[in-house]
Amino acid sequence: MCGIVGYIGRRDVAPLLLEGLQRLEYRGYDSAGIVITGKPAAGKPAALKMVKAKGRVRELEARVPKRFTGTTGIAHTRWATHGAPSDENAHPHLDAGNKVAVVHNGIIDNASELRVRLEAEGVVFLSETDTEVLVHLIARSEADTLEEKVREALRSVEGTYGIAVMHADFNDRIVVARNGSPVVLGIGEKEMFVASDVAALVTHTRQVVTLDDGEMATLKADDFRTYTTEGSTTTATPTTVEWEAESYDMGGHDTYMHKEISEQAEAVDRVLRGRIDDRFATVHLGGLNLDAREARGVRRIKILGCGTSYHAGQIGAQLIEELARIPADAEPASEFRYRNPVVDPDTLYVAVSQSGETYDVLAAVQELKRKGARVLGVVNVVGSAIAREADGGTYVHAGPEVCVVSTKCFTNTVVAFALLALHLGRIRDLSVADGKRIIEGLRRLPAQISEILDNEDEIKKLAAEYADAKSMMFIGRVRGYPVAREASLKLKEVSYIHAEAYPASELKHGPLALIEPAMPTVAIVPDDDLLEKNRAAMEEIKARSGRILAVAHQVQEKADHTIVVPKNENELDPILMGIPLQLFAYHTALAMGRDIDKPRNLAKSVTVE
Repeated sequence: MCGIVGYIGRRDVAPLLLEGLQRLEYRGYDSAGIVITGKPAAGKPAALKMVKAKGRVRELEARVPKRFTGTTGIAHTRWATHGAPSDENAHPHLDAGNKVAVVHNGIIDNASELRVRLEAEGVVFLSETDTEVLVHLIARSEADTLEEKVREALRSVEGTYGIAVMHADFNDRIVVARNGSPVVLGIGEKEMFVASDVAALVTHTRQVVTLDDGEMATLKADDFRTYTTEGSTTTATPTTVEWEAESYDMGGHDTYMHKEISEQAEAVDRVLRGRIDDRFATVHLGGLNLDAREARGVRRIKILGCGTSYHAGQIGAQLIEELARIPADAEPASEFRYRNPVVDPDTLYVAVSQSGETYDVLAAVQELKRKGARVLGVVNVVGSAIAREADGGTYVHAGPEVCVVSTKCFTNTVVAFALLALHLGRIRDLSVADGKRIIEGLRRLPAQISEILDNEDEIKKLAAEYADAKSMMFIGRVRGYPVAREASLKLKEVSYIHAEAYPASELKHGPLALIEPAMPTVAIVPDDDLLEKNRAAMEEIKARSGRILAVAHQVQEKADHTIVVPKNENELDPILMGIPLQLFAYHTALAMGRDIDKPRNLAKSVTVE
């Protein structure tokens, strides 16, 4: 959630760190800070110099003095967990002697207990954060090396962390560690970088090493080494980041959200490319590590995700049931891991995460692996924690997604599930004819997405019609219901308008009490065997003077407005019906003057519980 950037080398560090923080702004944050090692005075040790500010990186940058120079430093953008947003609670945190500096992503579960102990020993805390206990634990360690000081401190803490540590007495290094929160090393030419996300690194290097949980690293200007928190040496082989730095730029758009919505036709083409097998009317998904015999032995599929990924999993479960005829359902990973689930050896589990680092999903994967389950990952980021932990899986190839609100990754994830469902279906009982039908439908998607995006001006006008709503209802049946849920989430995330999603069939069981002229309804109305049922639901709403915006394959007489989308195969229609509602949410938020790429209180990659 928060952002970490660090550098050690020969260049002036402050501009590099500020640039890195700006590239991590999309992750969501409320304050920022930077600490560097200044040049030591004659006969004196190196001094740590720090600047922090509540608010955006630009507020931090305005506070940085002109003579804020050095060649080693760490910086941070904070998303508040312990303590309100403030200068004092911003990272980095220093000890009383200004020797130790720490930046931290994650949550220390036993921070209160450690704080009481340290205060009893005379430590004075300057912030309300859990992170500050780590600073004092490291500073009070009597170990001879910085590595051992950090290792000793970590033995006392419980919870999740991605940390970077500097020490004035060991000014030739930065020590980092990971447990549940991402840490990525960037390998340069006589310089080293560290970050919580490759977005902060790709301007300077594409050679990276991703730490595993329980792993630490020491960075020096000309080399690095990795080892476990127990001290055992580990082997780290750098990999090349797939995307260029330009992939993280706005590319002429006013916002990242608009850019990413507009990229969806190309992104869908990318997830399909090279995977379709026309000869056997199926697809190739080599990374599944699941042969035909094993696939036929699967009796149930459980999909786990959070937020948008959970909604994509709901559509994925329907696709699997329809095409492969395997019982499937989706569940929030955050709930699954706490309800002591029955883990069946004949069940295939699928973990879904855009970042591949979502803590609730990762923890569910680790619990499933502990119980002997087979787990596949459906993620966007190559080499991410879930991708490494899973037994196999597939990448969705959406490309970098910078806006906090997910759009193109949601669409590509659903398409990836369509590929998985087709693959499993053709192994089982899906006919060649139906396989070809789905393949042709998949091939039509990019052009149909472009067709929807070409109608943006019409959707913008409709958004202006509904931007005054204080609350909105979203409804759909069966295939349309997950679309309604995702569209509802998009609107509330980016515009802050309260929105609820219900199955259309459930309106009469309670939610109809809310319907009035001031409560508009967005109805998902595909032209399938439930068309008349959906029209009946709209009749119920109109009888109570409710306004209706329909998303349908033809104009709906009972709706006040209709967004018409192209028809595909019934199973694939949900992929298309969500896209105009992404634009609807975007333009509603734009009309209301919202901070579209960085909605309040939210973060892109949720790496805490």
